[in-house]
Amino acid sequence: MKPSKRIAAITGNGSDGWGVFYKARSMMAQGIHITELTIGEHDIRTDPVILEAMYDAAKGGATGYALITGIPELRAEVATRITAQTGVETTSKNVMITPGGQAGLFAAHMAACDPGDIGVFIDPYYATYPTTLRAASVTPFAISAHAENAFCPTYGDLNTAPAGAKSLLVNSPNNPTGTIYDDKTMNDIARFVRERDMWLVSDEVYDTQIWEGRHTSFRAMEGMAERTMVVGSLSKSHAMTGSRLGWVIAPEHMIEMINDLATNTTYGVAGFVQHAGLCALRLGPEFEAQIAAPFRRRRDIALNILRDFQDIGAVPPKGAMYMMLDLRKTGLSGEEFALRLLDERHIAVMPGESFGQAAAGHIRVALTIADDAFAIAFREVCKFAQDLIDG
Repeated sequence: MKPSKRIAAITGNGSDGWGVFYKARSMMAQGIHITELTIGEHDIRTDPVILEAMYDAAKGGATGYALITGIPELRAEVATRITAQTGVETTSKNVMITPGGQAGLFAAHMAACDPGDIGVFIDPYYATYPTTLRAASVTPFAISAHAENAFCPTYGDLNTAPAGAKSLLVNSPNNPTGTIYDDKTMNDIARFVRERDMWLVSDEVYDTQIWEGRHTSFRAMEGMAERTMVVGSLSKSHAMTGSRLGWVIAPEHMIEMINDLATNTTYGVAGFVQHAGLCALRLGPEFEAQIAAPFRRRRDIALNILRDFQDIGAVPPKGAMYMMLDLRKTGLSGEEFALRLLDERHIAVMPGESFGQAAAGHIRVALTIADDAFAIAFREVCKFAQDLIDG
């Protein structure tokens, strides 16, 4: 028996670009010490206060079926948070709690697109974007952004999308590049989706990790709230990656559609996890800043080290927990460089090609180990690249 064509085609009948990561994990399983700068996983665990709230909720009986849209208290807290951040009046009816941001991305596209519709996204992209679209029976179409423009798409870039495309997926602050879209880029994107009468799916899971400038949600822009679905999550903002707790913010009728989907797929999120999320959000912006602070420090550490390596290019990240390095002067692809770095220096990074072809010849370095260890490893990555450039 064979699997369905739908499932077999999710990865595009090819590699998902994560071979270096899997090889690093295999080497670690063999007892080889690897300095891992791959995935966006905090080097701290979830705060004990949040875990205690989860435990207390479970002991108190929140282990049965929870409301599929989310418990009322959490939906109200998320709505209050979004209203405060964006200035756009948001109520519980605009909030759907999901099992993490990834489930939110899938649900948003299932609600926005019919099978065979074209869904547009920006390259470089988070690795699951094209596969999420395929999983939703949407035809993915990538629009390349370029390092020379800080990986921000221009209006001209956007208009390479095919006529009739139904949705546009964007991510700012951006994974993998750390770019935050400036006002011109935001206006170009808003103009584009309004002219094309498209849905905008805005992945804003890094909205608490801002190093330069500011983050603006597309829902706050004129004429955009009714055509925008925002995906959020507690994974990055509260170091709760394993709790799988996120949300979709959307017009009320779209939340009703996403609720129908969840009724027949995830059937909601465990109640005790939602109570932990409620506790996390009530810890306030100061707590979120505390979680974000190590990545700001490591970003600054990396930029200081790069001053010693003039042949290595980088677009300084304005947000998120990553640094994208341009290593094209080595003559290697990002994947070739990452494999050699892993084999010869036992340092694991992600090839730029894992995130699309616009980042070919780049690598993504996650700022996710302790400051001192990060400084040593990052300098070693740069030295390895410089030695290759010097021949």
